Amino acid sequence: MAMEAGEIERLIKDGLPDATVEIRDLAGDGNHYAATVICESFRGKSRVQQHQMVYAALKGQMGGVLHALALQTNVPD
Repeated sequence: MAMEAGEIERLIKDGLPDATVEIRDLAGDGNHYAATVICESFRGKSRVQQHQMVYAALKGQMGGVLHALALQTNVPD
């Protein structure tokens, strides 16, 4: 069963309350998403650490219910 974009956004925002999240369904199939996550909590963190924070917010859904998620992370301007 696929995960809906709204659920991905909710999980990320629950885990990273100061985040701005944009989710895009890349293939229109509900299985391949891209997420842009802008979050002050990322400041001073490496890109790998930022991605780990997003994956942690997804509570183990990556690779299971959530098949593919292309991540772009950054801090606010």
